[in-house]
Amino acid sequence: MSGIDLHKKEERQKLHYKMLGDLQNMARVLPGKYQQRLPYDLLSSLASSMLDGTVFDIVKSLEEVQHLEEKALYTQRLRLINEHKAQRHEMQKKHKELLLQNQNKPHNLPLVQAQVEREMKTLEKRCEDELRRRDVKIMQELDKKVMDQQGLLEKAGVPGFFVTNVRHEIQLQMYLLDFICRLAITHSSKAC
Repeated sequence: MSGIDLHKKEERQKLHYKMLGDLQNMARVLPGKYQQRLPYDLLSSLASSMLDGTVFDIVKSLEEVQHLEEKALYTQRLRLINEHKAQRHEMQKKHKELLLQNQNKPHNLPLVQAQVEREMKTLEKRCEDELRRRDVKIMQELDKKVMDQQGLLEKAGVPGFFVTNVRHEIQLQMYLLDFICRLAITHSSKAC
């Protein structure tokens, strides 16, 4: 082994120990149930996987894609809310005209008022149902995105990542992602 290779190996080992130490310090402040799920071997493997910076790049690109998708989903939801506002406004306008037309017809007024009330309740129920369905669809899309990200990180060989929908496993993976992002700031120019 040449002097240059030996120097590179020593520098790589120093970086590994520094990252491992940083990971251990980060893990120490987690709630106990998560600390015990982050043994030395896992943290050491995670530190090794980050040495060449590829993991930082992957996490950064996943985060960018997620932000774009979240923004698109938020925009879709906002668009639906604005459509509902416009529908309410149109219906209120229609009802106002209907009530004005029947203002001088006292025998019709109670029927018209009941109709107006029924139509508004029907519209409100439909809007609520549409928004609830949209929110469920958004949650399903976000859950799918999480699983896609888990699969990609697992295929990339990032320790601690695998496809799951178990809440505490996802939380542990979120802590690991946070660790990776924090290390990206201190050990590379690629902040998440």
